[in-house]
Amino acid sequence: MIEFLDECGSTHVEICERIKLGVQKPPFAICAKRQSSGVGSRGNEWVGLDGNLFLSFCMHRNDLSQDICDASISIYFSMIMKNFLENLGSKAWVKWPNDFYINDRKIGGTISTKISETYIGSIGLNLAQAPENAGILDINISPNNLALGFIDELGKKISWKQIFSKFSVEFVKSKNFITHIGESSVNLADATLCDDGAIFLNNKKVYSLR
Repeated sequence: MIEFLDECGSTHVEICERIKLGVQKPPFAICAKRQSSGVGSRGNEWVGLDGNLFLSFCMHRNDLSQDICDASISIYFSMIMKNFLENLGSKAWVKWPNDFYINDRKIGGTISTKISETYIGSIGLNLAQAPENAGILDINISPNNLALGFIDELGKKISWKQIFSKFSVEFVKSKNFITHIGESSVNLADATLCDDGAIFLNNKKVYSLR
């Protein structure tokens, strides 16, 4: 079930609060036309421009493939969206661990939270407008249709093994970029991708907790 809203402060915060209060049970999703206080990676604000996708959803652990590692859930959700977009003809790709790109321009991202046995994921994508230096999705699709298609794809319970096989091939693109680990910016050129979605870099294993 998807609840379509005209406006929301943050779809991610809204679903998290409903889960914590026990007023909403998974599976459930919220898609808003506008977002006034969107949440991005590392606590940053996600700019809520009109016409873009602001989608949050929750799934019980048992409703997902059982081979998924908690620490790689953002990669999993991102690749589910990427697969759906690819089937529509998009060239979008996922930079480790949670960013959507068209060529070298970021067009969106994924964040995730786990409350008890419920995963909460949120995806923001630039469909119509983008901040300076960001990009826009390369196909035309409405936010509502994108939300419906993604939720349908998520319900197929695709295995982590299948997702990882595609992500591992695409990971070479990530090596041309930096990522943030804590407060530090690190170059992914020398990173090695591990089977659970973590990377091995500078003699440390780093997980994609976003």
